[in-house]
Amino acid sequence: MLQQTQVKTVIPYFKKFIRNFPNIKSLSEASENKLIKNWEGLGYYSRVKNLKKTSKIIVKKYSKRLPNNIDDLKKLPGIGEYTSQAILAIAFNKPFIPLDGNIERIIKRLLNLKSKKEINKDNIILKKSFLGTSERSSDYAQALMELGALVCKPKNPLCESCPVIKDCISYRKKDFNIVVKNKKKINKFFIVKIFIKKNKILLIKNQKFSFLKNLKIFPMEEISKPKNFNNFLNFKMSNMNMNIIIKVTKVQKKIKNSIWIEKNKYNNYILPTFTKKIFYSLNKYL
Repeated sequence: MLQQTQVKTVIPYFKKFIRNFPNIKSLSEASENKLIKNWEGLGYYSRVKNLKKTSKIIVKKYSKRLPNNIDDLKKLPGIGEYTSQAILAIAFNKPFIPLDGNIERIIKRLLNLKSKKEINKDNIILKKSFLGTSERSSDYAQALMELGALVCKPKNPLCESCPVIKDCISYRKKDFNIVVKNKKKINKFFIVKIFIKKNKILLIKNQKFSFLKNLKIFPMEEISKPKNFNNFLNFKMSNMNMNIIIKVTKVQKKIKNSIWIEKNKYNNYILPTFTKKIFYSLNKYL
């Protein structure tokens, strides 16, 4: 859950999820609909689907116990370099420091890394050794994450509360600006088609676009050269800036993988936040 999502957002979802799926076995046996319903609102739904796949592998191959070595962990769906190191440090007390945004910021400030070459991911990984290790690897990894989140904040860091202030080049230079490698924003344009039948609206199972795969969305079509995009909806999805025009139309033929849902009861269905936001905007079009 903490991949791509802040701790304060995750906590209530995590508590609810653990109540409903208290162990690996219950997770592996849960229906996809139930899992998605418990994940609803967190976004990046591939994460919960990977959780399900991983739980089934752990039950079948590892006797319901998470493997405690990096090679086996990284073979599991949804677990890469960062997540495997976080698991090994926090759950197994092994000498790893997972490189999240908070720890990356600490390294940049301690060493005053500014140039494009210095802030390159590979270089940051090399510089991670500056932080050393601890016999209490679990506590140490979490302490570093908290130090970045609560003290070495992106803006207005609380330097006087920092336990490593004497080693910090940025503090000595009074230069706290963090240089980040910005993801290139991609502008995309879509027409969303609203099919209405009495008080029902049509949705489809998304098998067309790479985002929100296999989830229920409105029928959409991407446009390469948009015209008349003066009055549109705008959504941010990862590094994609989605510009959307709503088009209310009649059903001409049967649409594959479609479902009709009652317009005023969409909260009863398992829908991604993206689809719900379009529902919120429909009043001015209908």
